[in-house]
Amino acid sequence: MINKVDQYLSTVDKWQDELSTLRTIILECGLIEELKWGTPCYSWQDANIVIIGGLKDCCVLSFFKGSLLDNANGLLEKPGENTRTVRLIRFTNVREISKLASALKAYIYEAIEVERAGVKVKLKKNPEPIPEEFQNKLGEIPALKTAFYALTPGRQRAYILYFSAPKQSKTREARIKKCMPKILHGKGLNDEYFR
Repeated sequence: MINKVDQYLSTVDKWQDELSTLRTIILECGLIEELKWGTPCYSWQDANIVIIGGLKDCCVLSFFKGSLLDNANGLLEKPGENTRTVRLIRFTNVREISKLASALKAYIYEAIEVERAGVKVKLKKNPEPIPEEFQNKLGEIPALKTAFYALTPGRQRAYILYFSAPKQSKTREARIKKCMPKILHGKGLNDEYFR
């Protein structure tokens, strides 16, 4: 039977060699490999540590609790202005991945130590308010409310930020309508990000 990650890597259009190189480095650190959210994910004692994926202009190694890591090498970056915990490293060729292999392993081992120590990311006590248009939809459609609150806090926040961004109510409503099927299927706003 073919490994799901092998199958994934055999079907990606771009970054196949780069992702395979990252995979080798990660597995040398003793992490468990699974396919989660449609992309290779690596864990230690059931705690997600890193995930890899290909984007349009690069491939990335993302650390779930990257904000807790010492970024002495300056390689880790926030993927977006609203990102609270994830930090990633972008790559465009195998040569640069190979050159940074020891630094990448150091980050991975540090991330494992963060999990071993039970360190949690301190998040804001008061999350962003839910826009009125979405609050109304949650009240009108019980299945939507159930599905939304079943999402992880990070996925809920991504939707709230996305729905809140437009100035016009009409645009907020259009975004909500467009995203309702994804929410009802338990998907996050960016779950297809790495595909």
